[in-house]
Amino acid sequence: MNFFRRWQGRGQPLPEPYPIQSIITSSVIAGLVIAGLFFLTEKIDHLLIMGSFAASSLIVFGLPESPFAQPRNVIGGHLIGSTIGLIAFTYLSSHWWAAAVAVALTMATMKLTRTVHPPATSNPLVIFIAYQLNPLHKPTWEFILFPTLVGACLIILVALFKHNLHRTKQWPLYWY
Repeated sequence: MNFFRRWQGRGQPLPEPYPIQSIITSSVIAGLVIAGLFFLTEKIDHLLIMGSFAASSLIVFGLPESPFAQPRNVIGGHLIGSTIGLIAFTYLSSHWWAAAVAVALTMATMKLTRTVHPPATSNPLVIFIAYQLNPLHKPTWEFILFPTLVGACLIILVALFKHNLHRTKQWPLYWY
């Protein structure tokens, strides 16, 4: 019975509400970044967008003080997730169990390297699901460059401008 009582939580209050200006600004910037990645994808004929970038945008623009929002975590986490996803897909199989192994290894590797970025944990699934939807297009190693590295770096570039516009603010908290 004691076990189930713990499910009630610790009884702590909800966090303070976010300021409305912060909600509007971060949401608009995140939407513009996603739109920009789609626009650039069409212009340069290389994929620059993946679903996990939407969640990355929430963290980077909406929670910039979070360790998960720092450049090291965003770029490193996405590179780790995509690389492990491609390794698992290429050398294990395209089956569900290989995707599950890739997600678990991604999580462990991000924690070991101190580059935890929760949205990037879904990158292996992006690779496996894309293949399930269209088996004629096997994922290639180019996925690490386009969309993973270039897309993550563009998100960070916009964040550097957005978060440092005010003289009283400085972002990121750290690089390495």
